[in-house]
Amino acid sequence: MFETFNFDKLKEECGVVGVYRNKNIEVAKMVYYGLHSLQHRGQESAGIATTDGLHTHFHKDMGLVQDIFKDGIFEEKLKGHIGIGHVRYSTTGESYVANAQPLVVKYRRGSIGLAHNGNLVNAALLRERLEDDGIVFQTTIDSEVIVNLIARFSNEGMVYAIERTMELIRGAYALVVLTEDQLIGVRDPHGLRPLCLGKMEDGYVLASESCALDVLGAEFVRDIEPGEIVTINEEGYQIKKIEKQVKKASCIFEYIYFARPDSIIDGVGVYQARMNAGRILAKEHPADVDMVIAVPDTSIPAAIGYAEASGIPFGEGFIKNRYIGRTFIQPDQSLREAAVRLKLNPLKQNIEGKRIVMIDDSIVRGTTSKKIVNSLKKAGAKEVHVRISSPPVSHSCYYGIDTPDRNQLIGAVKTVEQIRKLIEADSLGYISLEGLIASVGLDNDSFCHACFSGSYPIDVSSMQGNVITSSKVFERL
Repeated sequence: MFETFNFDKLKEECGVVGVYRNKNIEVAKMVYYGLHSLQHRGQESAGIATTDGLHTHFHKDMGLVQDIFKDGIFEEKLKGHIGIGHVRYSTTGESYVANAQPLVVKYRRGSIGLAHNGNLVNAALLRERLEDDGIVFQTTIDSEVIVNLIARFSNEGMVYAIERTMELIRGAYALVVLTEDQLIGVRDPHGLRPLCLGKMEDGYVLASESCALDVLGAEFVRDIEPGEIVTINEEGYQIKKIEKQVKKASCIFEYIYFARPDSIIDGVGVYQARMNAGRILAKEHPADVDMVIAVPDTSIPAAIGYAEASGIPFGEGFIKNRYIGRTFIQPDQSLREAAVRLKLNPLKQNIEGKRIVMIDDSIVRGTTSKKIVNSLKKAGAKEVHVRISSPPVSHSCYYGIDTPDRNQLIGAVKTVEQIRKLIEADSLGYISLEGLIASVGLDNDSFCHACFSGSYPIDVSSMQGNVITSSKVFERL
């Protein structure tokens, strides 16, 4: 079940990284730096697992990467030339350390380590069947279903086991898998979650985003395509594509908000896509104002694009406190409101007496947007016009983004004019879905935009309260 929460941004997904280097070269610190670069994808927990070819080691805990991995842990606990890491924001399962990843399990041939970004829509059904067969689960997360299935089918090798597992699981997943002698990356057949491959002089890197490759000094090789399994060992890398062919449906919210702007996902630069969205937004919803500002940081490229297309000067409207995380990581409503006030302070000397257009990337509930608009007006802005570089969020996501119940999504229950009144803006405009897709520059059929359109690429009826049973699934287990 998805927990209801009170934040004005969608909860992020998770981030995964894997590093394979020549023997006798330690990788734990490289995985650590890779996780640092992906910290924006999850701030709840983090973990690293490594292998030296004989033994698998791991360390994980609740909190930020820099707080979990203190001096001495790398030398004492994380030996090995192959490693995987994970930063988590919970989408299924409660928030406690047992649910942190990577998961490491013993099986008949050794150990498997697994880190998973995404969410399965049939996890409950598979888990029930596995429990009926005597499997005891140690966590409440769907990733444990995946690792148990891989172990179950491992008699004929890892790639075979992963292929069999992919036949059974449905949903979104980018996986990095570690064994004693290889690193494996997997992307689901729809490509809902991103994964890319990089090369170093003495090895390879897998990561959710290309920014992690840059940090580690790895040269980008390619995106892992939907339905591909990449195996990395001492012979190099090999890629196998599963036979099942379905429509590609990568998450369009990566380009709006989740990914770092310096990342390239499926051949498209995130920064450029956000600038394009701002340009299109200026054409779709012009405003007669004196200055364009952004809600930092993810909206800055869109605001620059809006300013360029409209000819209106771009200026800094807020000073951001760089020492706190995104507001939605606060678990309590009162703390969240305090975090909003602490995080963004209007730059009075820039906005006083001016008509402002404020660019933001999304509105989920509207409560934070109202506070930000009011803070600008209290600081002396004559008018505040709000422009959003995504369409109204009107449907829940079931593929690894933790969204509120639909009746708490303001875009599902109110018109644009009603939202404008609620946030007390002088005007409000959202980019169209067609405009958003055009900003990325790929074909409409390449994306999942269910959170805007309600068109889900994978059936989610079992996640919405309808019990689905499948004798075929049971037989194949």
